[in-house]
Amino acid sequence: MRTKSLKENKINVVTLGCSKNVYDSEVLMGQLKANNKEVVHEGEGNIVVINTCGFINNAKEESVNTILEYVKKKEEGDVDKVYVTGCLSERYKPDLQKEIPNVDQYFGTTELPGLLKALGADYKHELIGERLTTTPKNYAYLKIAEGCDRPCSFCAIPLMRGKHKSTPIEDLVIEAEKLASKGVKELILIAQDLTYYGLDLYKKRNLAQLLEALVNVEGIEWIRLHYAFPTGFPMDVLDVMKRESKICNYIDIPLQHISDSILKSMRRGTTKEKTTKLIKDFREKVPEMAIRTTLIVGYPGETEDDFQTLKEWVKAMRFERLGCFTYSHEENTHAFNLDDNVPENVKIDRANQIMELQSQISWELNQEKIEQTFKVVIDRKEGNYFVGRTEFDSPDVDNEVLIDATQNYLKTGEYVTVKINEAEDFDLYGEVEVK
Repeated sequence: MRTKSLKENKINVVTLGCSKNVYDSEVLMGQLKANNKEVVHEGEGNIVVINTCGFINNAKEESVNTILEYVKKKEEGDVDKVYVTGCLSERYKPDLQKEIPNVDQYFGTTELPGLLKALGADYKHELIGERLTTTPKNYAYLKIAEGCDRPCSFCAIPLMRGKHKSTPIEDLVIEAEKLASKGVKELILIAQDLTYYGLDLYKKRNLAQLLEALVNVEGIEWIRLHYAFPTGFPMDVLDVMKRESKICNYIDIPLQHISDSILKSMRRGTTKEKTTKLIKDFREKVPEMAIRTTLIVGYPGETEDDFQTLKEWVKAMRFERLGCFTYSHEENTHAFNLDDNVPENVKIDRANQIMELQSQISWELNQEKIEQTFKVVIDRKEGNYFVGRTEFDSPDVDNEVLIDATQNYLKTGEYVTVKINEAEDFDLYGEVEVK
């Protein structure tokens, strides 16, 4: 075994999974920095903290493989310690301890103080909103609530994240002000369920009031809504969206399916008729809104008729943005008691059919944007292009605007007016309009 180096410990935080995990890693790193610890995100360090995802099979596999990779590095003497936290650790800690014993310690999603102690740091309660952001400097995630009270049959998130718990409006405003002071211009509001926000604290759905408070934060130009739930959606949110220019005309509302029998088995608390009306109400109230949704195919008992119903509905609704996933049979969920009877190749084929259909819809909608001008934020430079987004697009998952870097010099985080002159399925090409 090699001799431990005398150099100062450096902690490398590795993040897997969704934006909620990104946020949690940033909070962890903020606490470590406040304790004068040297910390990097997905860089080089002799102490490694892996923030895992345990949502579906692919994510679990990636998390396990990452743990094994760093355990091997530890055995080879390249790192000194490996700690594991996050959703996989919360859900499968006893199994992980048994199967991968060479991890120094496993922590669940609510054990941040314990993890910090293991890293030689104290949990500082006074650090409201203090984070080391890992996203490009112009945008940041703002987690407004933790956990979920919804009973969806396929979802393991309540097992890993617990019951819904809203963060008070005043704390979120402080956090937003701190982010703005560091140059963040776009807040992406996240939670397992945005629409439930405030019910526990204020005894009413209070997302609209939170938005009204956040639009007053100086320096913030865009506020974006992610992960709304269709049942009980607070329609006053759309009034604020329409009235306040800072709130992007954009919503991410995972609908999962549309066949009534599947929705009932999924325990979604809605029907095809109610969901269709909700989307029509959205578009009537905010006609320019871009709606992103996600769907699940291959759920237990999904017949060819159920799938065709979903496919025809996607065709009719013409969502601006859409993602499709194959069903993952998760233990300890309600749906785990059902027979996972749709073959894997059928699941994949159905997902491909939906995405091919969406690709065509996206292409048609994008053709309508040619010759139009849009406010675009620049996220990065890639090859010969500056890559940006309109208010109708979220980072990493939606359309991008490409601007010829040989003709322009633009800065990350800069907002520019762009005229679109060419459009593909998911990319727009444009030129900056000189004022």
